[in-house]
Amino acid sequence: MGEDTTRQIDLMLSTPLPLTLHPAAVYLSSLTPGSRRTTEKALNVIAQLLTSNQCDALSVDWSKLRYQHTAAIRAILIEKYSPATTNRMLCALRRVLKECLRLGLMSAQDYQCAIDLKRVRGESPLRGRVLKNQEITALLHDCQQDASAIGLRDAALFGILSGCGLRRSEAVALEVKDFKRDDNLLKVLHGKGGKWRTVYLPPSAVGVVDDWLKIRGKSPGALICPVKRGGHIHIEHLTDQAVMAICQKRAETALIEAFSPHDFRRTFITRLLEAGVDVLTVCELAGHANPATTQKYDLRSETAKREAVKFLNVLYENSL
Repeated sequence: MGEDTTRQIDLMLSTPLPLTLHPAAVYLSSLTPGSRRTTEKALNVIAQLLTSNQCDALSVDWSKLRYQHTAAIRAILIEKYSPATTNRMLCALRRVLKECLRLGLMSAQDYQCAIDLKRVRGESPLRGRVLKNQEITALLHDCQQDASAIGLRDAALFGILSGCGLRRSEAVALEVKDFKRDDNLLKVLHGKGGKWRTVYLPPSAVGVVDDWLKIRGKSPGALICPVKRGGHIHIEHLTDQAVMAICQKRAETALIEAFSPHDFRRTFITRLLEAGVDVLTVCELAGHANPATTQKYDLRSETAKREAVKFLNVLYENSL
């Protein structure tokens, strides 16, 4: 017990490092706000596992990690999380260790040994669900019945999420200048990687965004904003957590099954594939780097698959 405690203490920073020299801080600073929050949570979990809840991502000494530490972390994560989540967390760990190498805090040999971890194999069950058309209609109807600035704001948010399949971090990052009314397009800052892509709003979504802008105004800044008491609109960006809260509240008032903001994205991708849009185009609209990622979002039913094979013309003569 005493030896384990000593090892945990050894992994704690003896003196705080400047953020410009701290490997976790340097890595996190390179990420977009949405990715930064998720990654910091993952690194905090790993730091707590390494030190029995004594450290977080900014107080653990990542440069002291060796293969025995990272291999143990991998084993623990496999027991606690799905393969996909485990691999994402291990990727964050590798990136922090790479910053240790770049900052001269770790030797090349120690770095190579510490990151020599096999990818966790296994398929995670599909999460989330596809929203029915009548559910989306019920949500928008509930917003319209609200007859307030909040109702118009929520309708615009749902129109963008369902009509463009954006990640919630991408939706809250939108600014008025990103909406090009002449072409009904949005310029979207990619939530992963800091790249831009163009998406197009369907006509029904354009209408709800127009209605929101009539009361929000055209002043520069966040497109989807908080609405305070008395209907006062604050030109600032919503948080990711606020979007989740809006979805939870509207699911209750619209009397539909609970859903997450990401279910709009799953629905968007699935509906496009159902309509026969090729996977490469859907991949571009969704902002995926790899079509294989897009296919993982395909939540079409088994009925759709059975119907698809009916198009095959297989000639077979029964000789019996």
